Amino acid sequence: MPRSSGSPRDGGSSAGLDVRLRGLLAALVRQFVDCGEPVSSLWLSTHAGLSLSSATIRNMLVRLEELGYVHQPHTSAGRVPTDLGYRCYVDMLLGSRRRVRLPADVEERLRDAGTVDEILASVSHELSRVSNHVGFAVAPANEASTLEHIEFVVLEGQRVLVVVISTGGQIAHKVVELDEPMSATELAEAANALNVEYRGWPIAGIRAAVLERLVEERTLYDAVLARTLRLASSGLAELAPHNPIFVHGASSLLTEETAPDYQIPLETLGTLLAMIEEKDRLIRLLTGYIEGPGVAVVIGHEHVNPHLQHFSVVVSSFSDGASHGTIGVIGPTRMRYSRTIAAVDGVSQAISRVLGRDA
Repeated sequence: MPRSSGSPRDGGSSAGLDVRLRGLLAALVRQFVDCGEPVSSLWLSTHAGLSLSSATIRNMLVRLEELGYVHQPHTSAGRVPTDLGYRCYVDMLLGSRRRVRLPADVEERLRDAGTVDEILASVSHELSRVSNHVGFAVAPANEASTLEHIEFVVLEGQRVLVVVISTGGQIAHKVVELDEPMSATELAEAANALNVEYRGWPIAGIRAAVLERLVEERTLYDAVLARTLRLASSGLAELAPHNPIFVHGASSLLTEETAPDYQIPLETLGTLLAMIEEKDRLIRLLTGYIEGPGVAVVIGHEHVNPHLQHFSVVVSSFSDGASHGTIGVIGPTRMRYSRTIAAVDGVSQAISRVLGRDA
């Protein structure tokens, strides 16, 4: 199960570890994340800053291996962390870290982004840039979104672009094929009529109202009104409430610098990339990891889906003042957890401030 920085630490992942063993494990994890190679007792005795002999460190490594925190891939090799070792290290980070506010320029970029979609697209890019992994941002569910503006734009032939702007600056659009042409003037008048009548209505309720009106007024004498209602119905048909998701950095999964023994199988990569492409599956997975406020981290075999057990996910929620969305990072278990957790936490707070400014 994911662990959250908003919940109390139960110490379960480090039960049986004294301060020296936890310090040794943390040093080993940091070095393995940095170099990608098994960490030797000689390196730890020289660089870990523990003031312990090589013999003592070897005995401690044996103990960590017996408890399942590290393993030795080859007899002559050093040790690498297991998922339990990563979990213990992450719990230490979550239990001791201090919240750090993002640099002012990052938050300023978010404020300058404009619409909610543009802000979240910027967030996914920022998280990917900082972590060098896949950054994602899931917009709040917009069941309660209301219409701010609808516009019809003439395209070639009898096609019309329907543009819908809802509360929070979310924009959706769809191309509709008309049965018969309408002039730009007629389309502008039709949009104005809909804006006057339905501005402030829930998006999901507008199409229902339009369909009901079409049924009630089958013998409309006003041909323009009839076409307007049919256009509105078609244009809103696929603009139902949804959770837009923005993903950046998927190519990092293919270019990850990993030692040969720890490379992610191509089948596993393919499954994750397909999930990213399908988006709905990814949204269900990511939002399911949020158990409360704060950062949650899911590591390796903690994933229910076996295809994700080579990956770690760092997630957090944010608020737009009315509902909650999700942001985070997906990457290999060999991840720079400290930097990634700080970035996800800082960005989630920044989004809540930016989106809540007009709340």
